[in-house]
Amino acid sequence: MAREVMVDLLPALLRRAVRVVPAQEDDDGAPVHAGLARLVAGGVLHRLTPGYYALVASDKIGQGWQPDLEAAAWGIAAADDGPRSVALMGLSAAQAHGAFEDSPGVGVVATTRNRPSLRLVDRPATVSFVRRDARRLKIERYTCSLGAGWVTTIEQTLLDLAAYPQLGGRPDLADEGITALIDKADPHILYSLASAQRRLGALDRILLQI
Repeated sequence: MAREVMVDLLPALLRRAVRVVPAQEDDDGAPVHAGLARLVAGGVLHRLTPGYYALVASDKIGQGWQPDLEAAAWGIAAADDGPRSVALMGLSAAQAHGAFEDSPGVGVVATTRNRPSLRLVDRPATVSFVRRDARRLKIERYTCSLGAGWVTTIEQTLLDLAAYPQLGGRPDLADEGITALIDKADPHILYSLASAQRRLGALDRILLQI
């Protein structure tokens, strides 16, 4: 019977656009849903943070796999609000664009609503959610192990780092991200975006890094 539950449930999970599953948990931190609990025990679901589980690829089961921080942050937000409504931004977008050699230890995601930060249980990291309309940001496609969605462009990321260095609680990394990304930005797009979003002050801060 347990095998049948796992077989019946798994195809539905594989069809999800976002491979993160929200789940109600009991007092021991296990899914209340019996089928999900069995998938966790079988290594098919990986617990990211209380109430959220990542689907493990079949060739990664039993290998101690975990998604990178940016994928985990995006997946948690997209599981609740949909992949079209959220986008990596700030330090997470900078990391997705290759700004840092090491993980910043924080995830930052633009979402449709206010919600508290989450601490991941599979690594020392936190995820911060920022209420921003992704449609008003300059974004591009982002594909990761947990699905496909959006990330702010390099130019938008630079302006966000300069305007809101405190997002994610690591303001010390904002200038590092700006320095790493500035040569990858299109200066004409950067100036046009700063003007349209009334962030010429943030642009000035960026230019000081050159």
